[in-house]
Amino acid sequence: MSAELKAQLGAEAKALGLVGFGVCRPTSIPAAQDRLRTFVKTQRHGQMGWMAERMGWRGDPAELWPDARSIVMLAESYTPEYDPLELLDHRGCAAISVYAQNRDYHDVLKKKLKRLGRWLIDRAGCEIKVFVDTAPVMEKPLAQAAGLGWQGKHTNLLSRDFGNWVFLGALFTTLDLPADDAEVDHCGSCRACLDVCPTDAFPAPYQLDARRCISYLTIEHKGPVDAALREGLGNRIYGCDDCLAVCPWNKFAVAAQEAKYHARTDLVAPGLAELAALDDAGFRTRFSGSPIKRIGRDRFVRNVCYAIGNSGDAALLPAVRALTDDADPVVAEAAQWAVLRLQEDPAGSPA
Repeated sequence: MSAELKAQLGAEAKALGLVGFGVCRPTSIPAAQDRLRTFVKTQRHGQMGWMAERMGWRGDPAELWPDARSIVMLAESYTPEYDPLELLDHRGCAAISVYAQNRDYHDVLKKKLKRLGRWLIDRAGCEIKVFVDTAPVMEKPLAQAAGLGWQGKHTNLLSRDFGNWVFLGALFTTLDLPADDAEVDHCGSCRACLDVCPTDAFPAPYQLDARRCISYLTIEHKGPVDAALREGLGNRIYGCDDCLAVCPWNKFAVAAQEAKYHARTDLVAPGLAELAALDDAGFRTRFSGSPIKRIGRDRFVRNVCYAIGNSGDAALLPAVRALTDDADPVVAEAAQWAVLRLQEDPAGSPA
């Protein structure tokens, strides 16, 4: 009966538009705990203090919910309809990570997981818990253990069935469902994701130093970004897609079925000048329902200032000069840096 129920659950997941489905045990990632401890011990988590908190739960799902017998791992595609690397050549425009160009995936995917969970409860009378990125759950190792794909050299999950443009969610259940075989690594000798990183955030294959990662720097990092890393940000103002975009396995990428992941036209390549002019109210209005909203206006405009400083476009000087006495000292310093960079190096070559 459990095998039949699992098959029916997989069919329900597919009907919801999910491209990946697999099952593992709460005890399926025994090596994760040590890897997490090493990551934190070497300070590679940067300011993400929550990575160091509740490491027991994060590294051992069996401790997070002892009653769980199975973990259903699910993946949803958000494959872009264009090459995000092309935006990096348009320095007067902002490059926003593909996943953040419309609705917040946490909300969208969690609703689908809850629907799937309710279906399972109705059929089997079990208990469930659903998680989408915001709880102490290591989704990527669990997804590999459930056979969805493997963690590539860029540490993200990728698959021979759907590439690496996916969101992951976990459904913990008290049911004892048949587990799938773990996926194995298929990266081979490829180094595309490692070599493309503009800030050298990968100390070695399968290792990430978040302190140098553009996604971390533009989203999680509070305060000024290290001056030595600012040029590497380019015009990326929220996240970075470089290591995902170059992965050869994306030849199997599956188109995003969820309309809420399709890019809003005003977020594909917005002008830096208009973003620099946003006050708090304007920022909240423009990014209502977007994951961008959570970093707040000040951190966002800080990133815009760095992008303007990297643009080589002296026409943007008025927009950034207006921020040199901003109420937020980090924004003001970023604007002052951008003004000096544009004045001293208007061609945009390394200063």
